[in-house]
Amino acid sequence: MTKRIGLGRAPEIYQAMANLQAEVNKAAANAGVDPKLLELVKMRASQLNGCAYCLDMHSRDALELGESARRLFVLDGWRETDLFTEEEEAALVLTEAMTKLSATQSVPDDVYEQATKVLTEDQYRAIAWEVIAINSWNRMAVTSHSPLPKRDA
Repeated sequence: MTKRIGLGRAPEIYQAMANLQAEVNKAAANAGVDPKLLELVKMRASQLNGCAYCLDMHSRDALELGESARRLFVLDGWRETDLFTEEEEAALVLTEAMTKLSATQSVPDDVYEQATKVLTEDQYRAIAWEVIAINSWNRMAVTSHSPLPKRDA
């Protein structure tokens, strides 16, 4: 893989992204969004964007929060299982629609309706902002060819 200029080396901009993430985390906590659900959102967007760095980070974070390895292993095929709650499915559908905007040009009404049927307005906002944040982080890491951190399996 070609070594690239690391976009994280622009400290003021990187700090602004970190501040955005902190605000998203705070909004999600205030709305009662389970931190494991946020990790599923981060994982699903990172799968769609092909971001190995974020997949590595957020799978580890999810496991530390008590998420099951099984659910992480099948996340890419979540629709084929009964392992996810209605709230999680709504968040994953929204994540996919928002992450694929360049191809679809829309978050379809049925996706919006599914999400708002099971999420409060504050939960919807927090999850949507998480999707915006993780897509930004993915773009930074993929563009920079961010290497995985050194650690044991």
